[in-house]
Amino acid sequence: MSRRLVPSAVDAVLAVLLTVFVVAATLGPARWYAHEPHFVPAVGVVLLMAGTLVLAWRRSAPLTTLLVSAGALVGYYALGFPGGPNVLGPALALGTYAFLRGPSRAAAVGAALVAFDVLVDVVGTGRADHALGLGGALLLGGVAAVAVGSAFRARAASLAAARKEAAEADQRRAEQERLAIAREVHDVVAHSLAMISVQAGVGSHVADKRPDQAKRALLEIKEASRTALEDLRRTLALLRGFGDLAPAPGLDRLADLVSTGRNAGLEVAVDGSLGPLPRHVDAAAYRILQESLTNVVRHAVGARAVTLRLRREEDGVELVVSDDGRPSGTEPGTGTGLRGMAERARVLGGWVTSGPRPGGGFEVRAWLPLTGGDG
Repeated sequence: MSRRLVPSAVDAVLAVLLTVFVVAATLGPARWYAHEPHFVPAVGVVLLMAGTLVLAWRRSAPLTTLLVSAGALVGYYALGFPGGPNVLGPALALGTYAFLRGPSRAAAVGAALVAFDVLVDVVGTGRADHALGLGGALLLGGVAAVAVGSAFRARAASLAAARKEAAEADQRRAEQERLAIAREVHDVVAHSLAMISVQAGVGSHVADKRPDQAKRALLEIKEASRTALEDLRRTLALLRGFGDLAPAPGLDRLADLVSTGRNAGLEVAVDGSLGPLPRHVDAAAYRILQESLTNVVRHAVGARAVTLRLRREEDGVELVVSDDGRPSGTEPGTGTGLRGMAERARVLGGWVTSGPRPGGGFEVRAWLPLTGGDG
């Protein structure tokens, strides 16, 4: 069965209740109409019922419902039957049509129906004044019905837009959380594995001739693994909703970061300090420095020295990491590390730039506003 032929249960109940009301309110007073008994024949009752029962299909077939309801109204009065509240049927049908199809189309259809009703009334009664009075009343009623239907339409559109905006906001938040987790895991794994790889290479190279140095390399691997496991546990705690149990690393661990770089064979110098920072700024600064050192270890060919310049201004902090190495075959900026640093800074309202230095080497420069705070 076609969906258009199946009325809504709510609309069907409404149509039945409105039909009972219209028939009762019309036939009861008609007995004393004009101080004389006045009975409505069967055809009139059928027209009364048709004008309201058709409302059961007002949402599945709005135009057909409007035409049938208005036609029943016109036919009822053209036959000279007594008045009643049967105008409620066409009014509700017109309001529904305005709600579903818009005020412009509803106004055009409503005006055409009023004009047709006036024409029928003129032909049936021969009284232009009566037809014009009836047309004016129907026009006012139609305007009210279109206005109400249009108001409900605007309200529904506003609610739909609000729901769509909320869904898009939820999607953006989920995407931001996914990117944050990806950055965190990348920084932990990339840094630790880079250091483990360097120390493993050292250990394998000197294992036979310098066992003491090989032992130190194994201890460095152990320490890097321990740090990586701690950071991964913290990330998993965030995923499980227990992030406060394991705070993100900050610049209080800068000495460990510098020591790790030196153990990888780099001369790491630190110029300046930043002092206490808001938690999110502190964590972002640490991760940017960590990823920059990791990139030097992994990608800077022949790098020997790295300088970390830290400068605090009134409204933000500047981080500069420069090395003296040569670029590897990988084009700078094509990996996820630099992109992750830029995303961390952008979340706080800052920026990150990177590129070759004029005198050789590579440089990463970042600026983080202090207002990034704990957010």
